[in-house]
This record gives sequence, C-alpha cells and structure tokens, in this order.
Amino acid sequence: MKIFGWEHITYLLVWLAVSIPVLVCVKKFAKTEKSQKIAVKTMGGVLLLSILTSRICQTFLWGGFTWYNFFPTTFCGTSSLVLALAVLLGKKDNCVLHFVWFIALLGGILTSVYPDFLEFHNSFFHLDVITSFLHHSLSIVMVVMLLMLKQINITYKKWYYSLFGFCCYLTYGAFLIATFKIVDAFNMFTPILSGTPLTVWVMAPIYVVLYGITILIVELSRKRKNKSLKEKNESF
Repeated sequence: MKIFGWEHITYLLVWLAVSIPVLVCVKKFAKTEKSQKIAVKTMGGVLLLSILTSRICQTFLWGGFTWYNFFPTTFCGTSSLVLALAVLLGKKDNCVLHFVWFIALLGGILTSVYPDFLEFHNSFFHLDVITSFLHHSLSIVMVVMLLMLKQINITYKKWYYSLFGFCCYLTYGAFLIATFKIVDAFNMFTPILSGTPLTVWVMAPIYVVLYGITILIVELSRKRKNKSLKEKNESF
C-alpha cells in the first residue's frame, strides 16, 4: 500500500465524517459536569479498547506470541495508553494529562497523515494496520474533546509536567532495551524513519520548540480574550 493511496485517503475521510459529528454533538449536548464526564470517560474507554486491541494484534501477528510484545514501545502507543488511563482513572485537569496531551495529539496527527507502516502491508484491513490507525485517530479525538470541554487547562505554569513525563518515557524505554533487548524502543537508537537522523535525541528539541510555540499561542489567545472581556465589562 501507498501513503495517500486510495485506502489511506478513504480512511481519513471516513474518520473525519465520523469524528466531526461526534465532537459537535458532545459540544452541543454535554452541558453539565456530569454529562461531560460521561462523554470523556466513554471516549477514554473506547481509546483504551483500541490500544489494547492494537497491542494484542501486534503480539500475535509479529512472529508468534511473545508476552513482552504486549508492552507499547513507541511514543504514540504509550501515549494512547497513558492518555486513556489518565482520563478513566484521573480527575479533571490532572497532572498526567498535562504531559501526555501534546505528545498524543502530535503523534496522532503525524502518524495519521504519514503512516510509514503502510508500505509493509498489502491490505488496509490487516488487523495490525487498522488497529494502529484507530488508536492514533482516537487519540486526536480524545485530546480535542478534553480541550473543547475544558477538561484540561493548558498553561505554561505546568510545563514541568511535560519534562517529568518525557523522563518517565525514556526510563521506560531504557527498561525495555535492557530487559527485553527491544533496540528500537522509543527510537532511542534507531530513527523513526529509516534513512533519517530522527532518533529521540533529534526529535526531542523539535518537540520542545513546537510545545513552546503552542503554549505561547494559547497564552496570548487567553490574554487577548481576557482583555476583550474586561474592555466589554468596562463599557457597560
């Protein structure tokens, strides 16, 4: 299969056709704290089911059953799992959400747009392919829903949660490499795209810059909105 082949484009169109109405309905009908909580928890459960299904498929389809293959070994897979658990088990605006939301959103978008793993399969309906697509796509929807319902308050004051979470990821990756000899865990020694220098040590500075720009835009937008509200109140 090819990236931006008809299977890939069809999936993206179907995903948009389903995701946008779902988000619109949630925005329109989830007005109370209880209804918003139900909507977020439901999406969290769907995301958890998708990442678990993806890991089960990869465990059984890659050279037979090896139990430690069930552990996610990438930023995207781990972020989907962490995001789902943070939503299901944590409270609104919890610290875990503050470090995982941007990784999950960025990873979901990049992988959905440029799924390099397609080139290794001859059918979009291969379980390994469709389940991988699903958890990446659902991560995007989950983060958008959290932001839309104000279940997470993005602020530069909590930037250190992102640093702490990144360190946890690298520690987990080092454990996988040392214990199970998974050399490509978190792209610590192998690039995310073959033939490029994009190991985690190259991607980390890029991520920091993108994260900083995003936070800056959010803060400037918030200040502008607050200023407009203040001027509006003073005019009355």
